[in-house]
Amino acid sequence: MVDKNKVLYVNSSFTKSEPTTTDESVEMLTIKGYASTTDVDRQGDIVPVSVWEKGIQNYLKNPVILAYHNHSAPIGRMTEHKVDEKGLLVKARISSAAGDVYKLVKDGVLTAFSIGFRIVDAEYNSAAELFVVKELELHEISVVSVPANQNTLFSLSKSFENDEEFKSFKMQFAPKSESAKGLESSTEANSDVTKEWKMDPKQLEQLLADAASKAAEQTAKAIGEKQAKDAADKLAAEKAQADIDARVKSAVAAISTVDTGAEKLLAEVEKRLASAEETNKSVIAGLESALKEKAAEIEAITKSKMSFQDGKSGEMSYADKEKAVLLSKMNGKSIEASRLGRQLVEKYGAHVPSATWETEVSLNMENEVRRRLVVAPNFRNIAMQTNVMTIPVNPEAGVATWVTNAQFGTSNSAGNTATHALKEITLNAYKVATNEYTAYEEEEDALLALMPVIRDGMIRRVARAVDRAMLRGAGSGSDPVAGLVTKDAASAVTLSAASGVATVATMRALRKDLGAWGLDPADVIYIVSQDVYYDLLDDTQFQTMDKVGTQATFLTGQIGAIANSPVLVSAEFDSKATGAAGAIAVAPANFLIGNQRGLRIDTQELVETQRRVMVASLRTGMVQVTSNQGAGVSALRYTA
Repeated sequence: MVDKNKVLYVNSSFTKSEPTTTDESVEMLTIKGYASTTDVDRQGDIVPVSVWEKGIQNYLKNPVILAYHNHSAPIGRMTEHKVDEKGLLVKARISSAAGDVYKLVKDGVLTAFSIGFRIVDAEYNSAAELFVVKELELHEISVVSVPANQNTLFSLSKSFENDEEFKSFKMQFAPKSESAKGLESSTEANSDVTKEWKMDPKQLEQLLADAASKAAEQTAKAIGEKQAKDAADKLAAEKAQADIDARVKSAVAAISTVDTGAEKLLAEVEKRLASAEETNKSVIAGLESALKEKAAEIEAITKSKMSFQDGKSGEMSYADKEKAVLLSKMNGKSIEASRLGRQLVEKYGAHVPSATWETEVSLNMENEVRRRLVVAPNFRNIAMQTNVMTIPVNPEAGVATWVTNAQFGTSNSAGNTATHALKEITLNAYKVATNEYTAYEEEEDALLALMPVIRDGMIRRVARAVDRAMLRGAGSGSDPVAGLVTKDAASAVTLSAASGVATVATMRALRKDLGAWGLDPADVIYIVSQDVYYDLLDDTQFQTMDKVGTQATFLTGQIGAIANSPVLVSAEFDSKATGAAGAIAVAPANFLIGNQRGLRIDTQELVETQRRVMVASLRTGMVQVTSNQGAGVSALRYTA
């Protein structure tokens, strides 16, 4: 029987985007595709979307992308994921540090995802030949080559040696009543249909007589054979007893003649045993002396925490890698120079690939920053090669001309000439940074204890700064990003700061104020302050997440929906006061967010103050695409 905890693999194709640069030396390639779909494959296997809400949770703690299911070959990180009606859609970034694997993905040779997972619960219906996975645990996502036959892209049976092994595995998930089917008596299952024979009565009488005669002969033969066997057994027993009696008599006669020889033999044995005892005592004394000489060495080996199992005791965890990288940054040393780094080398018996670890830690911290963002993830993101990018747009295409019958064959037959008024927009990626200081005197153990606090603080500060800038940045001076609120300086929707209460009708007025940008509610997103959020909770028409049902999305900060438009809450609005904004309705299609590079961690020695500074920074910015149909933002503002 096949182990129910067997790890299964499923392949699916992905698409790639052009490579982007995260710093001066590392290129990142973005790939996107469904890691799993809800399609029923030719074996009758189904992985519904409902399994992913719980099944992906452990993987999200360290969403590393592997090559060929090799846990020793990380090549990138999953940056985004989404579960829709088709399945699990993932987006990942592949580092150029992956070498040949990066080139094969870039050249289109490797074009498939393959997920490795364990089935926690499933149901198999052998009559319908359907195998439905009800609960699973995602172990890893790998990049692999895509099979030539499209029908084999999704098939659990590929994880088994043959069809019989796969069938045996699925039968373990069948209901007991169904698993017991087919166990009926083979005699009943294979019995022939009773036939009716028509026979002459005399023939039947003769047949019975022949059968009786044959049975009598067989019985007589069996009785004769048994009697002959009993007689032979009795004769053999008598002969054996006589032989035993003769041997006993001979042994008794010989005992009296060997008494003297036995005594001599016993004395010789005792003499040899005494000699061996003296030899053993001498050997034991020598071993005790050697053990005393080696006592210190033996004690050191006993206390050692090293593991000698083919040079390594297991796979190194991401937590260990992150500690080693951040500690090296805080100490201003290489990873191998720290005590923790040396312990990792001793424990895992391998050279520490510091460059790969630093890239992995940087990507993971950047992903944590982006997971905390509420505003920025709703807009289109583009990768920038430099911190300034100029983008041409055509804000107004004009209107074509209707041609009458009288105009055919004349210069008016082609319609009026339209001149494109191309416009350029400039997208700037501004630098946002935060720092932490550590003193030279701080010991490594103290830094290890402070590390989670420092790391979490830097991530939260960067995330808050980005969200605040995208929402209400001033667009000048020390606040260079022009936020969404500033794009609607003269809103038509206002509310008293002292007594006004925001309602669903207020939100609809915001959408109406968008003009052409607000025609389709699915293209609009509401972002509200905490005050407006609590006002909406008191409105019976507001649909909170428990009422949205199948229309729910996976946007960070979403609290509900209004007419199929998601409602998100953010704590980065200004305090409730005259002139401040309390909510906005925005059309994300009219805005672009540019990212020049990912999160970068740098350190510097400050000798004059005997400190080290660790700086985390990234470059990002936002720009409005067109203004010919309005800004695409409508803000609710408070009045006195």
